[in-house]
Amino acid sequence: MDRAPKIPTARGRLPLVGHAWPMMRDPLGFLGSLADRGPLVRIAFGPVKAVLVCDAELAQQVFRDDRTFDKGGPFTERVRDVVGNNLSTCPHHEHRRQRRLLQPAFHVGRFDAYGRAMAAQITDRVDAWHDGQVLDVPAEMAMLTTNVLTATMFSDTLSPAQLKQSQEDADVLATDILPRMMMPRAFTRLPLPVNVRFERAHTRIRRTIETIVAARRREGGDRGDLLSALLAGYDEESTGADRTLSDHEVVDQMLTFHLAGSETTAVTLTWALHLIARHPDVERRLHAEVDAVLAGRTALPDDVPALELTGRVVTETLRLRSPVYVLTRVVTADTELGGHRLPAGTVVAYSPYPIHHDARLYPDPHRFDPDRWDPARKPARHAFVPFANGARKCIGDRFSLMEATLALASIVARWRLAHVPGEEEVRPAAAAVIRPKRLRMRAFRRDPGS
Repeated sequence: MDRAPKIPTARGRLPLVGHAWPMMRDPLGFLGSLADRGPLVRIAFGPVKAVLVCDAELAQQVFRDDRTFDKGGPFTERVRDVVGNNLSTCPHHEHRRQRRLLQPAFHVGRFDAYGRAMAAQITDRVDAWHDGQVLDVPAEMAMLTTNVLTATMFSDTLSPAQLKQSQEDADVLATDILPRMMMPRAFTRLPLPVNVRFERAHTRIRRTIETIVAARRREGGDRGDLLSALLAGYDEESTGADRTLSDHEVVDQMLTFHLAGSETTAVTLTWALHLIARHPDVERRLHAEVDAVLAGRTALPDDVPALELTGRVVTETLRLRSPVYVLTRVVTADTELGGHRLPAGTVVAYSPYPIHHDARLYPDPHRFDPDRWDPARKPARHAFVPFANGARKCIGDRFSLMEATLALASIVARWRLAHVPGEEEVRPAAAAVIRPKRLRMRAFRRDPGS
C-alpha cells in the first residue's frame, strides 16, 4: 500500500485522447502545470498512460537505476519503429555493449576534426544570407544543422540533391511522429495521408544511409567522420560477431544521429536567436564577446573556452526551451518511487520542463538569464537534464553543445537578427521536439565592433 496519497492525474484530460489535446494546443503551458499537481503526475496520451516525474531528485533515481527503469513503453517502441534498436532505444541488457562500441566516435581526440567540419558548413550557410533578408529561422537552422550533421557523419558522401531530400524527409518524420504516437498501433498501418507521407520519408532516408554504409564498408579507411568511427568500432568485452557493429546496427545508429542531432540543435539555435532578440542587454554583451574573440570570422573548436557567454546562452536556452520534452521508461520489477509503489510494467515518463522551471532550483525560473550559469552561481548538476543523466545520458551531448556554440557565435559575429514587426510573440508547437510554429527575422549585416 502507498505511504503517500494517491498519485494525482494532470488536469485537462479528455475522453479517448487523454491529455493529447492540451499538449498539442499549448505544450509549454501543459508541461508547466504538471508540477503543481505533485512530484509524480498521471498523464495519458491517447491509449498511452504514464506516471510523469516532475521532481529533480526522483528523476535522478530513475536515471541512476536504468535496470529497473529500463528504456521502453509505447513512446519508445514507436521511436524504435523508426530508428531501430540503437543506443537511445535498446533495452538495458544491450546498452553497455552498444555504448562501448560508440564511445570512440565521441572521443575528445575526434572533436577538432568534427568542429572544423562544422565551421565550414556554418560559414557556407551563414554567408549566403544578404543584408535586410527576412529569414524563415526554423528552416534556416534546420538546413544549417542538417549540413553540419551530414558533413560530420558522412564526410562528403551526400550530393546536394540527397542533402536537400534528407532534410525534407527528416522534417516530415519530426512533424508526423507525434500524431502517429497518439494513434493505436493498428491505425499507423492504415493508408492515411500522415502514414503514407511518413513511410515514404522513412523508407527513402533509411535507404540512403544503407547505401552509404555499404559503400563505405567496401572502401575501408578513416575519413575522420562519425561513420568511419562506427565502422571501426571494436568491443573486447564481447565475443564473436558482437565485437563489432553490423551494417544494420550502424544504419540504426546513424539514422538516430541524423534525425535527433539535426532537429534538436536546430530548435535550440532557433529559440536562442529569438531570446537574444528579445533581450538587447544580452545581445550587446554577446556582440562584445564575439567581436573580441572572433573579429567577424567563423568560430572554431579552440575558440569555445573563450566564448563563455555564448555557451551560457546555449545552456539557458536548453533550460527554458529544452527540445526534448517527454521521454519514457518502463518499470521492469515492482519498485517504489516517491513513496508510491509502481508495479512492473508501469510506464514512467520524465520531462525536463517542470524540472527546469522549479523555482526551488532556478529562482525566477521563467526569466531568460544566461548569468545563472556563471560558475559562481551554477545550479546543481541534477537540476539540468536536457540530455537526461546517468548511464543513458545522451552520448552526443558535448557534440551538440559544441555545434550550437560554434553556430551561434558565428551567426552573432556577422549578423544581428531582429523580429519582423508584429511577429515578436512566438508560439511553441509540439512535434518530435517543441519548436516555434513560425519565426521570421530580418538579418542585418554587422561589422565587428560596430
